Amino acid sequence: MSDTSKFLVTARRVITEEADALQQLAAGLGDEFADAVTLLLSAKGRVIVSGMGKSGHIARKIAATFASTGTPAHFVHPAEASHGDLGMMTRGDVVMVLSNSGETPELADLVAYTRRFDIPMIGVASRPSSTLLTQADVRIVLPQLDEACGTGVVPTTSTTMTLALGDALAVALMEHRAFTPENFREFHPGGKLGARLSKVADLMHHGDAVPIVGIDTPMGDVILTISEKGFGVAGVLNMDGALVGIVTDGDLRRHMDGLMDMKAGDVMTENPKTIPPDALAEAAVSAMTGKITTLFAVDPAKPGHVLGILHIHDCLRAGVV
Repeated sequence: MSDTSKFLVTARRVITEEADALQQLAAGLGDEFADAVTLLLSAKGRVIVSGMGKSGHIARKIAATFASTGTPAHFVHPAEASHGDLGMMTRGDVVMVLSNSGETPELADLVAYTRRFDIPMIGVASRPSSTLLTQADVRIVLPQLDEACGTGVVPTTSTTMTLALGDALAVALMEHRAFTPENFREFHPGGKLGARLSKVADLMHHGDAVPIVGIDTPMGDVILTISEKGFGVAGVLNMDGALVGIVTDGDLRRHMDGLMDMKAGDVMTENPKTIPPDALAEAAVSAMTGKITTLFAVDPAKPGHVLGILHIHDCLRAGVV
């Protein structure tokens, strides 16, 4: 067997074993999971997540996921906790401690501190009789399965289960709190994710930059507005100031015969697509189908009242598409 074939065999074995472990974890969850969610929801302060070694890396990720999805949380390193960081935990917090064996020595001071100051603790380990789980207020027992490394000593299956458990807790908390994509964006303003969750109001042009004309505006002035504003379009307002149409380059071409003797209302395309400013920019991109490259943002509380304009290039620059 070639090295390539051996590598693939190993990869498939590891992934299959870890997938099987996740199935067993899901099947074995009971009331203790609901108890953990209830306890996390009761936290008046923050959720403190801790673990040592590989469990510590997983704990950091779980804390970060909690924090970004509406559950204030941070990671406390158990060794650093013994040298002053125990002060990061106070009454009102809830502590979640990860340890596959449940006997990690570095956790002793942290666990003792939670017991001394009546700070509720969730323990996650694979041994029900371990020190961690016997001390915990809520005990989540992981299936006792072999690590996928083949030697039984490298945290692989156990850390995968713990990571998935953390995600399950975070999503349960999110759903209970009805956490929305808009809420999520508040914690993710940067990068591709932040761009996807940007709102139209974040990207649109407003004020004097918006190309608008009155319904009785002569076409000569409409053409000047289209040229000066640079969007290739002008919004047409009726006498009440509501958007009733748009004039595009296509409209100009269709009315070339006698164009300069016409007014905006004679040339415009009626009932153009619009979008509210609080809509996601991603929704605006979806609405820009066919030859539509711009959308006017209108006030939902004042139908037809133009607040801004969004061009597809604005979305491209922001990384929405």
